[in-house]
Formats: sequence, structure tokens, C-alpha cells
Amino acid sequence: MMQHSRAGSMLVRFSAFTLIGALGTSPASPGFEQAQADQSPAYVVEVPDVSAKVGEPAVLHATLRIREGYRVLESYNNRAIELSSFDDGVAFERPVVRGTIQEGGLDFAIGVRPTKPGRHPINGYFRVGYIHGTDELAMVSLRLIANVNGTE
Repeated sequence: MMQHSRAGSMLVRFSAFTLIGALGTSPASPGFEQAQADQSPAYVVEVPDVSAKVGEPAVLHATLRIREGYRVLESYNNRAIELSSFDDGVAFERPVVRGTIQEGGLDFAIGVRPTKPGRHPINGYFRVGYIHGTDELAMVSLRLIANVNGTE
């Protein structure tokens, strides 16, 4: 049996911050965002940017492709949550968007409406489940990061 000491967990935290510092990656940089999005061995996150005229609705289609050897946990409430806009330049149709199971993964149709012109960063979380093999079942949170472009 392996024992964990408080000093050991502090070392792990220190090591994670040291790694981020050594890579020259900060939470505001694209490399950090991509690393966060790739934290699940089961899913590949694909979130394209979307453009629409200010005040007009658009749909951002976010896709989570399931990797080989994994399956979508269909009985779980797979959803996108905590949707927000960095500069309040985007309104969301719904605060929670349920994923639909598609061949090869999950699709999230996120209704957005730019409220001002320009590029507006948005974020949120995917809360999804997966099955691996016959006995591994997991629920994970993955970052949703994209841009909504408001045109005039």
C-alpha cells in the first residue's frame, strides 16, 4: 500500500507550477488553454470560432470526438456549462447545453448572439462521461474555449 504524505502532495503541486513556468506558458496563453482542453484520454475537443452580425443569433457547434477504445457514457447528463464571455460581448441562448450523441462522439449546439462588434473570447466547461473497457467509468470536466466574432 502506498502512503501519501503532505510533503509529497506539496511537491507535486510545486512540480506542476515548475513545469508551467519552464514551458513559458501562462494561464492566458494559447498553449495553456490547449493543454487544459486535452486533459481527457477519451475525448478530442473541437471548438471552431463563429461569426454573426451584432444582435443576430448563431450556433457554435462544439464536438467532442471519442478516441479509439472508449465509448460515450450515454446515460450521463453530458453537457456544456458555465458559459461566459470575457468582455460581456456575447449572450448565450441557454446557460446549460446538453450534448447529443453523434457517430464518433458528442455534439453541442451552443446558441450565441454577439452583443457588440469585434472578437469576443468565450469559455465554459464540458461535463461528460466515458466508458473504457469493461470496468472503467469516468466523468470529466473539459474546458470550452472559443471566439465569437460580432460583425456590423
